[in-house]
Amino acid sequence: MAHEEMTRSPLIDVQNLTQKIGPQEILRGVDLSIYAGETLVLLGKSGGGKSVFLRHLIGLMKPVEGRILFEGQDIAQLNERQLEPIRRKIGMLFQDGALFDSLNVFDNVAFPLREHRQRNEKEIRDKVYESLSLVNMSGHEDKMPVNLSGGMRKRVALARAIISPPSVILYDEPTAGLDPIVSDSINKLIRHLQKQLQVTSVVVTHDMVSTNHVGDRVALLDRGKIHFWGSLQELASSTDPVVRNFVEGRSDENNDIE
Repeated sequence: MAHEEMTRSPLIDVQNLTQKIGPQEILRGVDLSIYAGETLVLLGKSGGGKSVFLRHLIGLMKPVEGRILFEGQDIAQLNERQLEPIRRKIGMLFQDGALFDSLNVFDNVAFPLREHRQRNEKEIRDKVYESLSLVNMSGHEDKMPVNLSGGMRKRVALARAIISPPSVILYDEPTAGLDPIVSDSINKLIRHLQKQLQVTSVVVTHDMVSTNHVGDRVALLDRGKIHFWGSLQELASSTDPVVRNFVEGRSDENNDIE
């Protein structure tokens, strides 16, 4: 991968990304390149800034400093109207699914199309059914979110994220709160969609099982900076104590509990 990266431009290039929330510096100069067609897993402790990083990639947060280049364009400098065509290329699976409780499955998935003023109901219906089929949720169109399991909610939210379809999918803790069997099905779905849609995926997680299942490349966010990046093999063979503590689920006894 290293030689290949030197010969092509990244699809998303994050440079010196800095973000503060109140007095706390969450991201302290993050540099990270994401290449077309890969699944990049961003690891890190809970509360360490992973989700904050993800929100910058879709323009939901503006950096204090730094640049976020998407296909060479700095999206950090764009206003809401200018961001719209960029966002159409990016699907996002929020951690809680973020479904509309007042809408059934069909209308939740159709929402982005109607939001973009698509009026052809037959075309909307065809796209909704296709998206639900891709995430193995056919036949659940009339159900309300309250009647769905956690795994089903994630699948519906994913169907909504891919209905455009996007060139990039961002996953915020896709297996959080799910049992191991459902988590495994979500991991398989992430891989399936990457191949089926030829998308670039960024998966934010602290789940090592998920990382090993879906990742092509891995980055570890620690203390607001990228501490490690490389292949799954390089992650597994790293002797860096910060990497080993995270991979093996050990607390750092030299640090205060966060």
